[in-house]
Amino acid sequence: MMENQNVDYKQLNGIALAYLGDSIYEVFVRKHLLNLGITKPNRLQKAARKYVSAKAQAALIDLMIEDDILTDEEDAVFKRGRNAKSYTHAKNTSVLTYRHSTGFEAMMGYLSLSKQDDRLEELSNWCIEQVDAGRPKYED
Repeated sequence: MMENQNVDYKQLNGIALAYLGDSIYEVFVRKHLLNLGITKPNRLQKAARKYVSAKAQAALIDLMIEDDILTDEEDAVFKRGRNAKSYTHAKNTSVLTYRHSTGFEAMMGYLSLSKQDDRLEELSNWCIEQVDAGRPKYED
């Protein structure tokens, strides 16, 4: 059983938040894809890329900023995650794209850890809706 160690999530490293946020958001996407009736592993993996790749997440966070849907707290966590020192980055994307996707993931992780589950679900569903509607545009 896990003990509550009274971690201050506002002070947690952006990379640590991103570690969780990536998985949390992907669960929402996987549920969505299964609800669409996509069940073959190869199709699931291919379909998920347009929602959860670094390029997709970076484009989604940019769209959130453009549409002004983030709270001040969420924007601050995004910026902390975006600016976190990382010793790795995706081989198939730019450093800027990778940093933006890390900020997106950090924000999702923060919402989960701070028990803002309704907001996490709202933003995850918003992202899924945007991708399904053909927004945002990015090169794969």
